[in-house]
Amino acid sequence: MNRKTIAKGLAVGTVAGIAFYGLSQSSMRKKHSLKKNAGKALRAAGSVIDEITSIIM
Repeated sequence: MNRKTIAKGLAVGTVAGIAFYGLSQSSMRKKHSLKKNAGKALRAAGSVIDEITSIIM
C-alpha cells in the first residue's frame, strides 16, 4: 500500500474523531453555535462556487 494514502487516511480519521469528540463534549448552547456557524460557512462556500462557475461560463 502507498504510505501517502495511509497517512491521509489517518489524518482524516484523526480530524473526524477530534471533531466528534468536541461536539459530544460541548454544551447544548455551544453545539447550536457550532451548527449555526457550520451552516453559514457552507452557504458562503456554495456562494463562492456559484460565482466562480458564473465567471467561467
